[in-house]
Amino acid sequence: MTSEPAPISDAARRALEDERDDVRAERAKVAATLKDPDEVGDSADEADELQRADDLDRLDARIEEIDTRLRQAAEAGPPATDEVGIGSTVTVRFADGSVETVQIGAGAAHVDRTLVTADSPLGRALLGGKPGDSVVYDAPEGEESATVVSIGGPTG
Repeated sequence: MTSEPAPISDAARRALEDERDDVRAERAKVAATLKDPDEVGDSADEADELQRADDLDRLDARIEEIDTRLRQAAEAGPPATDEVGIGSTVTVRFADGSVETVQIGAGAAHVDRTLVTADSPLGRALLGGKPGDSVVYDAPEGEESATVVSIGGPTG
């Protein structure tokens, strides 16, 4: 996670909130399986308890990461609409004429077809772009081009 406050789109915020809810539910299930530390058990029981404790630590760390990212996004405010940045919603026309609206994100926690990470070839090419700008990027099939149609949401 980045230490700089960066905006995120509404969709990305909702995805993080949903993930946090899922992680909290998983944490509650794991916590419910922990035994009283005063109960005596064999070494297999102790190993299971240690694994569950490690799982709790991992889940707590992920919850904290999500909370931190959501706080940073709130501090950063809404994504800019004058040029493409992290958190922007961008409508792009590709060389084949297809038009897609994508979100520019710092990273992909969930698989989201509309998320383009800022460090991907297309994401790097779009960063700093303005409506009307054409960009060139490396795609698996070779060099591709795209034009920024709008920033801030799909055009009607």
